[in-house]
Amino acid sequence: MSVLRANSSHEAVPRPRPTQELMRPEKLAAFQPSRLSITRALMNRLIRERWEISVERFDIDESASGTAVYSVKSPRQEFSFIAFSHPPSRKARTGRIIGQAWDMMGTLNEGSATDADIESARRELPKLYQGRATPNALIWCRSNRSMRVFDRTLAALAAGDQPSIDDLSQVCYLMRNTGLDGNGTFGTRSFPSLGADHALGGPLQAQLLTAYLMREYSCDLVEHLARLTSKKAVPLDPAIRRYLGVGNGSALGLIFFVHRHPQLIGNWIGAREKAIALARALPVSAGDAHVKQLLALVERAIVFRRQDRMVYETFTSSAAIADDLEKVEGALAGLYHTGLIDGEQCTYPLDVLARRFEAQLSPEAFETYLSLLIELVPDDADRLIESIVGPDEMNVVPTESVASLVAFIEDEYRWALDIDMSSPDAYKYVWYKSETAEEPRRGAREEVPEALDLGLDICGGIQSLLADLRNEEPGLSVARFLMKHPGHRYLVARVQTLRQFSYHTPMANINAEEFIPIDIVRLMNVAIHGIDKTRDFLRRNLRGVLYHGAPTPEEIRMGRSEFWAYPAEPRS
Repeated sequence: MSVLRANSSHEAVPRPRPTQELMRPEKLAAFQPSRLSITRALMNRLIRERWEISVERFDIDESASGTAVYSVKSPRQEFSFIAFSHPPSRKARTGRIIGQAWDMMGTLNEGSATDADIESARRELPKLYQGRATPNALIWCRSNRSMRVFDRTLAALAAGDQPSIDDLSQVCYLMRNTGLDGNGTFGTRSFPSLGADHALGGPLQAQLLTAYLMREYSCDLVEHLARLTSKKAVPLDPAIRRYLGVGNGSALGLIFFVHRHPQLIGNWIGAREKAIALARALPVSAGDAHVKQLLALVERAIVFRRQDRMVYETFTSSAAIADDLEKVEGALAGLYHTGLIDGEQCTYPLDVLARRFEAQLSPEAFETYLSLLIELVPDDADRLIESIVGPDEMNVVPTESVASLVAFIEDEYRWALDIDMSSPDAYKYVWYKSETAEEPRRGAREEVPEALDLGLDICGGIQSLLADLRNEEPGLSVARFLMKHPGHRYLVARVQTLRQFSYHTPMANINAEEFIPIDIVRLMNVAIHGIDKTRDFLRRNLRGVLYHGAPTPEEIRMGRSEFWAYPAEPRS
């Protein structure tokens, strides 16, 4: 990133931010949704390709019992979404895997839904871990209603009215996702087997298409039940239907995901940083269309934040972010009208403003500015997101010398080497899964002394590996080193495989007391998934909204291309 004066004629070309700066958990936690977030990237692709999503069957009775089937057609492949509706149980329903009842259970399958597919799913889905998916199943899913909002929306529609925006804006969804399971879970098809030509072969695309179909199902269900309740019933206003997303809750399992998929994390953050650097390097001037576009996006984000009714206990409030974004708006307006910053000409004005905003704004507001910058280079951003892959394999380079590996570790993993792993709090916490629900948990080691630590001890592992490497002859090959120290094989493979990535591992000791798990959960939920209005619960869980403002299936089919994120509240 440029560090020269704003008015220098030799300003350095903006570059992706340094790894040491960016990969701190508190920095990652501030990332905001962007064009490269999977929900937004997937939705933009659906719009470009004009996917067709239609209801094939909606056999659900007044009690909300029955079956719905959706057809999903891409230009080169067809899918089906089979959903089983159940009357909500206020006692047995839960978002946890140990639950016994959900308001909806469903499956996303390859191909059109056959009677055999439907009956197999009807029989196997309720069994969960004891059940088995059909060979064409990609995702098994579950969701529950937001009871108060769903019931009030149903009552309003049945009476011939639209639901209260005040009610809807408290949560911004009718149903919330309580499970998106795939990649072999329950016998679903493994993602690596899909291949690059598969319509949903990109990282997380099958899961997040399923989440969108949950959104559509929730709206279809409330309209359907309203029609069964009253002849006066009306459908949701299209603006309201678009405003509603699907709720989402995520917890500590995402820590495991980040550590087990470092190539995906490295690819995604690298693509995001490249897109931001390209946008910061745009040579804008007075009256420039790029600045005008950016101004409109910032103004949209301000309205979104001002209207946000969520309560944020530990995160920066939307009101504070809106205040900061108004400073961005003022600076951009000045640039648009004059082409100058503080009366001086700059080679890269958007980069100069970025450096200023980083020092002046809250981290979330600053990252909002960077995310909106990406919209100025849409073609580059879309190419970058299409190039992202996340292979799980990590391989040893057996011919590398011990001396070479030592030099690399001392340079690239200095952050891990500098952490004192001998301190009393270095291993205070342990990561494990509960026996009853196999749910990821983090607890004080002294409270669960028998627990198997499932966390990835990067810091301790790197320090131990380096100590053993230094005790060997510099010219020894890695292959022979691992014959003597086989316990280091995984970490050696990880270090060697990740050489080509700048951003792959959060720089923190996840077992230490000062580590805040929610920081990494936010990276996944907000930045990578693209979830809006995320709220912290006990510094371990996040609750938010997926597809907030996303187009309807009809708008996708018609190729509606305008920016849909940061939706304003519909007018009542």
